[in-house]
Amino acid sequence: MSDLKGTNIGLEFLLELDGEIFPMEKGYWTKIEVKMVQPYDKIPHGIKNSLTLHDRNNSRILGYDNAHGFKPENRRYGANKTEWDHKHDKHNTRFYEFESAGQLLEDFWKDVNRILNDC
Repeated sequence: MSDLKGTNIGLEFLLELDGEIFPMEKGYWTKIEVKMVQPYDKIPHGIKNSLTLHDRNNSRILGYDNAHGFKPENRRYGANKTEWDHKHDKHNTRFYEFESAGQLLEDFWKDVNRILNDC
């Protein structure tokens, strides 16, 4: 169980966290929502997720999700494609490349720790 990047172990662990709210230091808190869905073009991995960090004023300051699409900033030679897996970091939204459920958890908690250490 030590390798959360493993497909089955990481996914089972992530699914068990659905609905969990974790109080953090300095009044911050996290919330995890995750459901298995039938894979389709917008969610090819079949995992609908929202992992968020909120400050003491209940404002979301970090979020990993695929609940809605977003269009990355236009690049000079890039296609105008809507991405679904993405990351909100304060006021910036960026594409997030979903590799596995375990990697999603690792990336989320790494960013949570970075933000809490910076405040």
